[in-house]
Amino acid sequence: MTARNLEKEFLGYLRVERGLSANTLEAYARDLKKVTDFAQSLGKAPHSLDQKNLLGFLEWLKKSGLEARSIGRVLVTVRNYFKFLLLDGHLKSDPTANLNTPKTWQTLPQVLTVQEIEKLLAQPDSQTFDGLRDRTLLELMYATGMRVSETVGLQLGDCNLETGIVTCLGKGSKQRQVPIGRSALDWMRRYLEARTKLLASQERTKKPHRLEEALFLTSQGKPLNRQICWKLISEYGRRAGLGRMTPHMLRHSFATHLLEYGADLRSVQLLLGHSDIATTQVYTHITNQRLKDIYEKFHPRAREGR
Repeated sequence: MTARNLEKEFLGYLRVERGLSANTLEAYARDLKKVTDFAQSLGKAPHSLDQKNLLGFLEWLKKSGLEARSIGRVLVTVRNYFKFLLLDGHLKSDPTANLNTPKTWQTLPQVLTVQEIEKLLAQPDSQTFDGLRDRTLLELMYATGMRVSETVGLQLGDCNLETGIVTCLGKGSKQRQVPIGRSALDWMRRYLEARTKLLASQERTKKPHRLEEALFLTSQGKPLNRQICWKLISEYGRRAGLGRMTPHMLRHSFATHLLEYGADLRSVQLLLGHSDIATTQVYTHITNQRLKDIYEKFHPRAREGR
């Protein structure tokens, strides 16, 4: 069987047997392409790579400028792919069995301070429809810790303003409910009022597209997509002087700030929708490091002996 056919079988298995979302399947496909490109540079098929080759692949990814977190994600794809090939009888042994990303490559997620979050939230011009939508989007993402795909995938009926709960569809089509903070609720009410007026205006002018059920819309009344959301957040981060800003940094900040203010790890795990608490534990490392930084900065005997 060709390498291409094996990849199709694997992606089909992920879609049917594991119920992964379209966005996740696309990410798996992109990661597999990286493996294929590397294998071709060696004159090999991806499924014929051995452990030595795969270690070289990780080095190749690092030299290409990929961040440690992204390399770790690619490694997850590679592990799952070779496990599938082994279980399906295409391989006799799994070359990823003892393969790990070197610890020296591992970095903690980037997190904004509360003050930086405030600067970011202040960037959109809420006097315009787009600005009001963007402020609401940023408020909601920070208030709930939702991923960008979960946020743009929200439908009008997913946010209950009476109970202050948003229902989102996470990885593997798993549904979860997350509370919305008071600030985000206030902005949501303002945005929904403007959204209603926008669609009513477009109905009067008889624009060709139908009324949309998507929660977040463009000023043309069409659903906001993931790519637009990435660009918006990146631009607002630049304006706020925060450097390279990604949607996931809001999620990281949400989790870290909860733990810093006393939330327990299990509650944060449920709010983030992590299936394994070990995934959530990375945020305890962040809070510990921040506490250490504060200690070393302010304790009179932290930096030198007396």
